Amino acid sequence: MPPRAAEARRAAVLGKPIAHSLSPVLHRAAYDELGLTEWSYERFEVDEAGLPGFLAELGPEWAGLSLTMPLKRAVIPLLDEVSETAASVDAVNTVVFTQDGRRSGDNTDIPGMVAALREHGIEQVDSAAVLGAGATASSALAALARICTGEVVAYVRSAARAAEMREWGERLDVEVRVADWADAEQALRAPLVIATTPAGTTDALAAAVPERPSTLFDVLYHPWPTGLAARWSMFGGAVVSGLDLLVHQAVLQVEQMTGRSPAPVEAMRRAGEKALAER
Repeated sequence: MPPRAAEARRAAVLGKPIAHSLSPVLHRAAYDELGLTEWSYERFEVDEAGLPGFLAELGPEWAGLSLTMPLKRAVIPLLDEVSETAASVDAVNTVVFTQDGRRSGDNTDIPGMVAALREHGIEQVDSAAVLGAGATASSALAALARICTGEVVAYVRSAARAAEMREWGERLDVEVRVADWADAEQALRAPLVIATTPAGTTDALAAAVPERPSTLFDVLYHPWPTGLAARWSMFGGAVVSGLDLLVHQAVLQVEQMTGRSPAPVEAMRRAGEKALAER
């Protein structure tokens, strides 16, 4: 049963560093729209060593937590249950405290990616390319497992990363072929390109955007647009941004923590856009 609007509940985002997080902006916008006037959402800087103690101190007023780096894997042994989605990539970004006191972990990044793509008309692709091989790349592969019917080419910088992506492909039942980062320009001709690399990494690829690009999903949101995203848009390609991902994964978190559905996607997006514009 959904919590009553007057019931004071708490939620927060944890990680280190955490000052940059837009999660408080998005969740508070949702609470305002849903009339949850007694709900609060904060941010706390917590690392792996401090996580067990932080969780142990939480009282019954806590509804849930959002987790960012470096806590997505560290939290798993501290939970009572983990969803199949989270287990598939060994990463939890959402913890919900149930009425019986259990800690339930989920990953909303993966369905958030799928929802962000669907919002831009991408329901299914026959192949895709992934730029990068970090934690976000594994989530991208898990999302592609749901919508890609053919090969995914992952462009990486090292043999170790190449081995990791092959292992993730086998685990997630995705057909992954690994290519060297030196050939990353070839990725830009794929029907769907997912860029999972840190800021500035793909700037050198902007000049290689084809005349008729398809869809780029760039997981960054600040600074925005990236050089690659700006060039992609200039040539008429569809661009899905990191803010799209952030909003859709937060929508799912709000729904799980509050029991209210649907969460107010547009109000959350407007709040995120406003906050980014003010930075």
